[in-house]
Amino acid sequence: MAAAARLRQMLQRPQLQLMPCCYDALSARLVEQAGFPLTFVSGFSVSASRALPDTGLLSYGEMLDSMRNVSAAVCIPCIGDGDTGYGNEVNVKRTVRGYAQAGLAAIMIEDQVSPKRCGHTAVKAVIPFDEAVRRVEAAVDAAKEGGDNILILARTDARGKLGAAPLIRPTELTNLTTRRARADWGLSSTQSST
Repeated sequence: MAAAARLRQMLQRPQLQLMPCCYDALSARLVEQAGFPLTFVSGFSVSASRALPDTGLLSYGEMLDSMRNVSAAVCIPCIGDGDTGYGNEVNVKRTVRGYAQAGLAAIMIEDQVSPKRCGHTAVKAVIPFDEAVRRVEAAVDAAKEGGDNILILARTDARGKLGAAPLIRPTELTNLTTRRARADWGLSSTQSST
């Protein structure tokens, strides 16, 4: 069974799925050998393994190479950090296609501006909501064009401060983006509750 199909089955289960991060083939294999059902190839972790900050310094090609290595090393589904998709909607589609061809089960696309900042820092900027929706729609379209062999995770770093809707909560934004753009699921990245 394809990785995306296995992940889709996992998401239907009511129990919590623990998903440790990895950054290379060895760390992914350790996650698998420890008995975890899936792993997340983290942009922060890949950057840190190269003594770089998570500020968009790694290129799409470098991240894709990491994704291929991880996916080839394990049998569990891998979710890849697609960051901002490395550019506009055309770049997002290319990123999704590349991660799907690398064998990943899912890709996470976020709404930060480029160059991005680490999602765990307090000072981040996000693109306007409509642009974020277009970014996720491009990811969904690329997945569908490829036969739905990769799931799309829409992530927001908005933290309740988006232009026309300044008081929107991250969970509301995630739900809106996920529904409007048809992503498979969403995630709010926050430093504190809002």
